[in-house]
Amino acid sequence: MSTRNLTAGSPHADSQPSSDDNDVRNPFNQDYEVQSFDDDSSNSYGNDQLSKPFLDSRDSSSTNALLGGAMTPLEYDRYPQPVSNNSRVISLASSRASLNNGYKAAKRGSYSGSSSTSDKSGNPFQIDTDFSPFGGYPASSFPLHIDEKEADDYLHNPDPIVDAQYEKNRFVSDLKSMDKRSLGGLFGLLFLLLGGVAVFVILPVLTYSGATTHSKWLDTYTILTEYSYPQLSAIRTEMVDPDTPDSAYTREAKDGSLWSLVFSDEFNAEGRTFYEGDDQFFYAPDFNYAATKDLEWYDPDAVTTANGTLVLRMDAFKNHDLYYRSGMLHSWNRLCFTQGVLEISAKLPNYGNVTGLWPGLWSMGNLGRPGYMATTDGVWPYSYDSCDAGITANQSSPDGISYLGGQRLNSCTCKGEDHPNRGTGRGAPEIDIIEGEVDTTIKNGVASQSMQIAPFDIWYMPDYEFVEVYNASITSMNTYAGGPYQQAVSGITTLNTTWYEMGATGTPRRYQKYAYEYLNDNEDGYCRWFVGDNPTFTVYANALAPNGNIGWRRIAKEPMSIVINMGVSNNWAYIDWPSIKFPVEFTVDYVRIYQPNDSISLTCDPTDYPTYDYIQDHLKAYDIWNYTTWEDAGYDIPKNSLTGC
Repeated sequence: MSTRNLTAGSPHADSQPSSDDNDVRNPFNQDYEVQSFDDDSSNSYGNDQLSKPFLDSRDSSSTNALLGGAMTPLEYDRYPQPVSNNSRVISLASSRASLNNGYKAAKRGSYSGSSSTSDKSGNPFQIDTDFSPFGGYPASSFPLHIDEKEADDYLHNPDPIVDAQYEKNRFVSDLKSMDKRSLGGLFGLLFLLLGGVAVFVILPVLTYSGATTHSKWLDTYTILTEYSYPQLSAIRTEMVDPDTPDSAYTREAKDGSLWSLVFSDEFNAEGRTFYEGDDQFFYAPDFNYAATKDLEWYDPDAVTTANGTLVLRMDAFKNHDLYYRSGMLHSWNRLCFTQGVLEISAKLPNYGNVTGLWPGLWSMGNLGRPGYMATTDGVWPYSYDSCDAGITANQSSPDGISYLGGQRLNSCTCKGEDHPNRGTGRGAPEIDIIEGEVDTTIKNGVASQSMQIAPFDIWYMPDYEFVEVYNASITSMNTYAGGPYQQAVSGITTLNTTWYEMGATGTPRRYQKYAYEYLNDNEDGYCRWFVGDNPTFTVYANALAPNGNIGWRRIAKEPMSIVINMGVSNNWAYIDWPSIKFPVEFTVDYVRIYQPNDSISLTCDPTDYPTYDYIQDHLKAYDIWNYTTWEDAGYDIPKNSLTGC
């Protein structure tokens, strides 16, 4: 490897000597141990010189001959030049061997050439050895040729031309050589920058311009109450409402005995709702009552409580392809009773002299779900326990007295057929406390109080010898006694127009209570109706005795559920549309049930007239109101022994 003059340009360095006068030294291969020489040695060196063991090229012709011009250094340059083919370079091995031989000769004191004293003008740093191109170490300690490369050479040996090009295109070069970590950092920085622009520039501009301001919802609604209902405190633990006054805890029956209050609801809690599952005892259905061809849709939204009352509201409001919306509330399969008194205090809707609306307070056997026609098919309004023509379709009469398909759950159902308790005639009889209407002759509101029964008497006429009317001046038997789908034993009682929602200005509006009381004993049973505290008429069990080809119709023995509703239908009465001031409200102050102390029954599933299992086994009919017949729901009519098992 060629040598370099590391002191070129130094003020202490002599001018370049000739090749014959070079100082040959190896400061990295020195032996600092002091050598002892004989006094008679022909060596012209003194002791001081012997203590500095380096070879003087001027006195060592053999060394010069060895190295010749092979170690002549290149011109000092920051960037080592590559070795050319005609360079006078000897191998590192031969150079090292020659130098070692020279050093050994010096130690022995045998030098070729004439003796000489030290040359003080000589440059002790001028060496003729194989230095690394990077300086500091000889090639013997840094065994690399000039043309050998390492990965980090560019760090120790920068190229100004390449560096200049890099500086001109630093950004592009950095992007091209960027690793994943750096790329992630770049994207993070950009995200922060864009986020800052969005938060501190774009958002303030949009806010100032009003682009982020949402338009107000223009829908209006009524706040019924500011009271917040705790979930647990809304659950009643007693059947009697604690708001019921003590004076209402008993009621005198027909025979003079005191019957006990077993259930009450005063509706004093504000803002109650009656969607499915909202209430323990009542719920509001969401459907159209097609059985009577009603013109309204019953919606749970139309039923709530306000000012200590239950409110059913009817609006001229288009929904479900109908033009009116109203509310119905009932206790089907939740609260039922058998025998006793059902008393309801209410204020009827609209005016007392305007016909058209159909407010109702009534009850029906739990085997029929109100408005679900598949469930009432073959059971409404039967209250019959015989096995004769009364259970057959049309009562086996060709005169058209009945269009009913026959009693589905009769007392002579064949063994193995579908029946809740075979051997007992079952049905869904109906008893109405009041159905409000207006007598168009006298232009005054009246209460229709009745029971619906099947099978039917001839001409739909019960034995009126066992019907008692208490005040003929205000109560009379209804001229409508029934039709091909029901027989109605009904009385009509004139009402005070102050018991309606609207009336003459300045006239106070009042609530009135309506009730019926009944016992279902076969011999002594009866049903008696009331307006206020006054009885209006009574139907005794004997009024429904056998007639023609049918047997006894009994006072209802089924567990009865409660129904409160307000409808409108051309099937009920003439509708005086211009005189109905929509929206109208049918309000109820309370509902109370009294029963004999020895006959308390508030279940919908009594042991002698069970309903629960039967309903659970036929949920398709009881859950889907669109089915109109039992067979539509996918069930068969049970066979009976009268028509053949």
